[in-house]
Amino acid sequence: MNDDNKNQSKSDVKITSPNSGEHILTPAQRARIERNRQAALLLKQARLIPHPYAKINTADSVEKSVIKVQGSKFIDTGGGFLLEQKDGEDQNEEPITLTPGPAPIMEPDRPVCEECQETFEDSYLFQNFEHSICDSCRDHDEKHRLITKTDAKNVYMLKDCDLEKREPVLKFIMKKNPHNVRWGTMKLYLELQVEKRALEVWGSEEQLEAERERREEERAKSKMKKYNKQLKALRMSVRSSLYDRTNKSSHVHQFGPETFNEEDDTYSHTCTTCSYSETFEKM
Repeated sequence: MNDDNKNQSKSDVKITSPNSGEHILTPAQRARIERNRQAALLLKQARLIPHPYAKINTADSVEKSVIKVQGSKFIDTGGGFLLEQKDGEDQNEEPITLTPGPAPIMEPDRPVCEECQETFEDSYLFQNFEHSICDSCRDHDEKHRLITKTDAKNVYMLKDCDLEKREPVLKFIMKKNPHNVRWGTMKLYLELQVEKRALEVWGSEEQLEAERERREEERAKSKMKKYNKQLKALRMSVRSSLYDRTNKSSHVHQFGPETFNEEDDTYSHTCTTCSYSETFEKM
């Protein structure tokens, strides 16, 4: 083979086609083909790698070990970290959807903190409750405290419609119950906004306090009424057992008319033959 044939074999490649005969590929064409082949291999490998949020349910997958820590279940991924397993989680659940965060606030539209009167880009209270307080001025324990929906209804005498339907609807955040994860999630409201809504419903603090006292009195009356009913039932059961023991004798009492005692709220009657008197209550 001469030098010309050697150079042609290194630079050009012949492809034989049944229709058009032989075609010679230039180095640029062969480089493009190689790039396309490498890209196809990378795409194939990317499809084989599972998505980090995807559910893997294959027959040949290795069963993951489940670890229980304080009532919560965690899956050992084998990669040095644990994933929390929710109750009732199965392989047919919908995939997790990632939602983008809110758009950044531009300079002319930045809110002003109600405490320090300074502009700020974003804060926890402004993002979740639309309350213009920066993170530096936020008071976690007192002024900007969060309360549950149950406390908001009991302390401020509100109903579900006052929190969820009256315009504007109060903002809230969802959080897992710290006492038990099986109790579901809690709704947390900003207490400042709940107190303001209570004043809108009741008109003034005096009327709100009067409603609290009225409900407290009703609660105390209901508790006392329940206690008296249980005490009366206990007295009736004790006296009925004593009455049964007196009937074991051969004498059978024949009582006269009943007499009502207003002070004790009881009734009494006396045997006409042996002067035996019995006091009882009527339910």
